[in-house]
Amino acid sequence: MHAVEKMLARAAGVDSVTPGEILNCSVDFIELNDLYLQVVRSFYEMGGTKVWDPTKISFVFDHYSPAPTIRTAQIHKEMRDFAREQGLTHHFDINAGVCHQVMPEAGLIRPGMILVATDSHTTTHGAFGAFGTGIGATDAATVLISGELWFRVPEVIKIEITGKPRTGVYAKDVILHIIGKLKADAAVYQAVEFCGEYVEGLGVSERMAVCNMAVEMGAKTAWMKPNRAVLDYVEERFGTDYILDETDPGYTYAGEHFFDVSSLEPQLACPHSVDNVFPFSEVSPVKVDQAFIGSCTGGRLEDLEAAAQVVKGRKIAPATRMVVIPASMEVYKKAMEKGYVQTLIEAGATFNAPGCGPCLGTHAGILARGEVCVSSTNRNFPGRMGSPEAEIYLGSPALVAASALEGSLADPGKYLDTPQGASV
Repeated sequence: MHAVEKMLARAAGVDSVTPGEILNCSVDFIELNDLYLQVVRSFYEMGGTKVWDPTKISFVFDHYSPAPTIRTAQIHKEMRDFAREQGLTHHFDINAGVCHQVMPEAGLIRPGMILVATDSHTTTHGAFGAFGTGIGATDAATVLISGELWFRVPEVIKIEITGKPRTGVYAKDVILHIIGKLKADAAVYQAVEFCGEYVEGLGVSERMAVCNMAVEMGAKTAWMKPNRAVLDYVEERFGTDYILDETDPGYTYAGEHFFDVSSLEPQLACPHSVDNVFPFSEVSPVKVDQAFIGSCTGGRLEDLEAAAQVVKGRKIAPATRMVVIPASMEVYKKAMEKGYVQTLIEAGATFNAPGCGPCLGTHAGILARGEVCVSSTNRNFPGRMGSPEAEIYLGSPALVAASALEGSLADPGKYLDTPQGASV
C-alpha cells in the first residue's frame, strides 16, 4: 500500500484498503475557520449536545480577522460562545493567523494523522506526512459529534521533481509550472505524492507551499515523505509520538509525472485561472496597482525574507501599493526580530494583522474595478480578491516584491545579489 492508504486503513481499523473503497475513519483533529458558523448550527440541528473530544477541535479566526463588518463580528461572537461552552482546548482568535500556519506552529500537526478542516487548502499538511483534506459544514458537524467521517480511498499519482532552480525561482514557481502543465483537473479526488531530489532538499515552508496548491489540481490530499527538516520542526513542537508511514516497494501509481526544474524561470499564473501559467519571459509587461504578499501559500517567514531581500534599500513605485500580511503572529514577531518588517516598511509596504484578508476578497486590501494585482496567494479567478473586473496574477513573494518596485510585472532575479535563504 501507499503511505496515504496506510493512514486511512489505520484510521478505519482495517489491515488493508484499495482505491475506490469507502471507509469510516476516526479523525485525529478538526479545524473550523470563521467562514463556517453553519457548522455550529448544523451541530445542534443534528442533535449534538457535547463535542466528541474538545482537545481535538480548534476554531481559527482567520478569514475575517479582525472582523470587518457587524455580520462577521456576530459570527465571531457565536463561535467564541460555542468554544467556551464546549471547553475547546484550542481556540485561535484574531491575534493568531491563518489556520494552516498556526496549527503546525502550535504542535497540532504530525506525520500519520488524519486532519480535516473547513478549508480546501488543508492539503498543505501533506508537507508533514499527514492526511489533510477540506470538508464542508455538514461533514464537519458530523465530526464534531462523532469524531468520525467517511472517505473514499483516493488513487495516488506521483509527481517526481528533480534539478536545482536558479536564483529567483522558488517552490511557488515550481508548483505553478506543474499546475500549468497538468491543468486544474489533473488530480480530481486523487492523492498527489511529491517526491524527488528537489523535494527532498526543501525546507518546511516551501514544502507547505507545494502541498497547499495541490488542491488547485483537484487533489483530495497531498503527501510528501517527511525529511529531517520536517521531523525536527514536528519534534520541537509536538514530540516524537508519531507514526512515519512508508510506501511499500513496488507500489503501482495511478499516474506518474516527471519534472526537471533546472532551467525553470519565474512563473506567473495569469488571469483568470491558476492553470493559465507562463514563464515570466512570455508574459507581456503589465502595470501593477497592488502587490500582495501573504496567505497560507505565501506569508511565511521565508516569504517575507525573500521579499525583504528584493526591496532592501529600494522604494516601491509611486503608483503601486504593497500590502503584506504575515501568515501568523509567530511569523510576524520573527520577521520583526530579523528586520524584515522594517525593511519592507521602509520600502513603502503596508502591514495588516495576520490572517487571510484580501486573499479571498473580504477586507484589508481588496481590489477595485479595472485594477491589476500580483499576489503570492493561490487563486486568481474573477472576484477572488475584490471586483470581478479586476485582474490577478500569481507569483512568488520575490516576484511580487520586484513587481512592486517597478510598478509592473518584474523578474526578481536581478534584485537578488545574495543566495536564496541568506539574511538580508
